[in-house]
Amino acid sequence: MADAGTSAGATAGRGLEGIVVAESELSLVDGTNGRLFYRGYEIHDLVESASFEEVLYLLWYGELPTRAQLADLTAQLVAARTLSDHVMTVLRALPRGGEPIDALRVGVTVMGMEDADAFDLSREGLLARSIRLAGAMPTMLAAYDRLRRGAEPVAPDPELGHAANFLYMLRGERASELQERAMEVYFVLLAEHSMNASTFSARVTLSALSDIYSAVSSALGTLKGDAHGGANRRAMEMLLAIGSADRAAEYVEESLRIKRRLMGLGHRIYKTRDPRVDHLMRYSQAVAAEQGDTTWHDLATRLEQITSQHPYFLERKLYPNVEFYSAPLLYALLGAPDLMPAAFALSRIGGWTANLLEQAAANRIIRPQAAYVGPAPRPYVPLEQRG
Repeated sequence: MADAGTSAGATAGRGLEGIVVAESELSLVDGTNGRLFYRGYEIHDLVESASFEEVLYLLWYGELPTRAQLADLTAQLVAARTLSDHVMTVLRALPRGGEPIDALRVGVTVMGMEDADAFDLSREGLLARSIRLAGAMPTMLAAYDRLRRGAEPVAPDPELGHAANFLYMLRGERASELQERAMEVYFVLLAEHSMNASTFSARVTLSALSDIYSAVSSALGTLKGDAHGGANRRAMEMLLAIGSADRAAEYVEESLRIKRRLMGLGHRIYKTRDPRVDHLMRYSQAVAAEQGDTTWHDLATRLEQITSQHPYFLERKLYPNVEFYSAPLLYALLGAPDLMPAAFALSRIGGWTANLLEQAAANRIIRPQAAYVGPAPRPYVPLEQRG
């Protein structure tokens, strides 16, 4: 007999939809009204006024920092930017045709292998490693991208902020002030988003009393998927396939006819316009104008105009999500579409590690049940009797 709660009579929510798996103080996602809060602060206020470093402090420590606290955290993040010889050697050895987000997974794993105290799950230990990961991951990504392009990695600049330094290491030269701010806005907007798939996988891994590096590696593997962090890449690939705004209507109708999904539309939680979209749209437009090529922003805008008036999308409440305008924005900032999921991770490391701090503080292994719907108990048939 099956254990109680695992039989066919038990209810099962597909994808755990509607099932609460933890209590968290980190973010409130109001899908009905299209609002997002980090620890009580509305995302619009944070985007307009806070740096990414301030948001990291807020997520990790619970309050916005004083000037002294921010300076201390910034110094720790800057110190963490330099990669060890082991990590750099491994990055140089990786296949050049691999996924950048996989390079991050490898780098994070090497960091864990170097850490003799990786299993320190105290709050102090987890905080120190959270800062180390957040500081090192942009350097890893920029180094791998340059290596695969046949260029040498650029050393981090301690005088630059987190977002500005990432673009500098990626390009080998300073980005414009607007582009640095656009990168920072993206990092702020994507830092935390309740119990999303990658956050859940990170919590599951740490709940088994594994280490933070393994938990972040799990999260990176989950984020890579096209139904999650990989969606920004697929949205950009969709824009590239369409080619121009004058082909948008034809592409939408063809997609409906052949049941092809339009990437960047619809969200599991939001039943209205994603509150992050307006900010991404604004910076996408501004960066495109500064660079002198508005092709991809104009195409995204035209697609939204068409779908916002189309009965199919209105009936299903399919509105632009965070990937819709992050695609043209990140394409303008980073170039290669396959960098986009990894760039997402550079932001979400804040939310992942903050969730891991919560998980460790009141840990119990996450072990849900499954409703068994297989054959009833039956006798074993010896091989010679099976014909």
